[in-house]
Amino acid sequence: MLVKVFGSAVFGVEATTITIEVNIDKGIGYHLVGLPDNAIKESSYRIAAALKNNDYQLPGKKIIINLAPADLRKEGSAYDLPLAMGILVASGQINTDEIGKYIIMGELSLDGGLQPIKGALPIAIKAKEEGFKGFFLPVQNAKEAAIVSDLEVYGVSNIKEIIDFFSGKQSLEPTVFDTRKEFYKTIDFPEFDFSDVKGQESIKRCMEIAAAGGHNIILIGPPGAGKTMLAKRLPSILPPMTLKEALETTKIHSVAGKLKEVGLMNQRPFRSPHHTISNVALVGGGSYPQPGEISMAHNGVLFLDELPEFKRDVLEVMRQPLEDREVTISRAKFTITYPSSFMLVASMNPSPSGFFNDSGNASTSSPYEMQRYLSKISGPLLDRIDIHIEVTPVPFEKLADRQKAESSIEIRERVTKARELQTKRFENAEKINYNAQMTSKHIREHCVLDEVSNQLLKTAMERLNLSARAYDRILKVSRTIADLDACETVKSSHIAEAIQYRSLDREGWLG
Repeated sequence: MLVKVFGSAVFGVEATTITIEVNIDKGIGYHLVGLPDNAIKESSYRIAAALKNNDYQLPGKKIIINLAPADLRKEGSAYDLPLAMGILVASGQINTDEIGKYIIMGELSLDGGLQPIKGALPIAIKAKEEGFKGFFLPVQNAKEAAIVSDLEVYGVSNIKEIIDFFSGKQSLEPTVFDTRKEFYKTIDFPEFDFSDVKGQESIKRCMEIAAAGGHNIILIGPPGAGKTMLAKRLPSILPPMTLKEALETTKIHSVAGKLKEVGLMNQRPFRSPHHTISNVALVGGGSYPQPGEISMAHNGVLFLDELPEFKRDVLEVMRQPLEDREVTISRAKFTITYPSSFMLVASMNPSPSGFFNDSGNASTSSPYEMQRYLSKISGPLLDRIDIHIEVTPVPFEKLADRQKAESSIEIRERVTKARELQTKRFENAEKINYNAQMTSKHIREHCVLDEVSNQLLKTAMERLNLSARAYDRILKVSRTIADLDACETVKSSHIAEAIQYRSLDREGWLG
């Protein structure tokens, strides 16, 4: 008897429906075709044990299973459940005509229990698009799949439940997830708050500007100045995610298998990889491509602590994704694209010793040593970072001050207002939501300068020997400063402040 069961394969952040054809005939043997990987080939042992332990059996006949389309590589253990169900129906142990109306995915334990799978959300989206009635999957993934409306999502913990459902012995209740209710849950008191930071008013101002315009920022200062402390608090002042951003971010984390029974991500991600990270782990890829840290930080913050300690080739592979806000991974047989629109926050010491050049301090490095240390980061990468700021240690008087600093919620209100202006400005522009994403065309349109501002910028360009990209960055940052001031036009004061935030472009800043 021939039976068709439906599963799904995930490539990038999109799913493709897989037809699992099971044919049982006279003879002996178990033949699995259609480019399965080793995990799928080993499924026969898991299926045989799971069926036996639930009073069913693997038929002692010739079983041929085809995973169509046969020229598409399939991977992972999530095909155990649809293969087992196909064998049960084809061998007549279950009588049902309904099985073809559902997508079925799940990894089997030897006792018939189900283990979580990756990519439940994109699979559910594809199932709804293709008109399937429902989706059976492990109970741990049910919440993320239930985000998709008008699709019956059944979270099951054992193969016995799904067998009884199709045999008519037991009914199952679909998982219900109120997307909007979960999405609008807000955290009024963030774990890391700017009110904990003593002093550093100018750095907080930079962080506010970076958050308001989505700008990349690098913090340069000695150990203990508060660089990491400030970076960890940046997500607390970013504007709340839109529902579209939340779904995009959840989709990527679903593909990577990182959701852990969370339905919808409503907080912006903060990723902080160690400096020993490899190229593939940072940008994504591998023989079976997976999203990297830059995609996991999509719509959030990627924090690279001690930037010069990262391998140079690792940092260089970030250059294109920083510009394009997506990363394309090409292999011989396929190409996949992961979104990677993130805010880069980097921190670094100014020298190997960790301190600025100071003739009175024996532990500091010479200007030559500092220059060599800084040269580990390429000019093109620094050009892609909009704001460079020096962080100096906080004096004792400020540390001992008991007065509470401004909270993240107060700063976030100003940031959100500035972002709302940008959303309105770019409502007709495709793929542009805030100032850091502006193209040259939008810069010319929205950053028109008067004569004084123009002259000021011209002088800065000549004296600091800035590149054309740095020129664009200054204009983008000045536009954000104007938005925080609720100004229609960019004024000379905004340009002057933006120029200050290009520390590493200034000649002799080491002295």
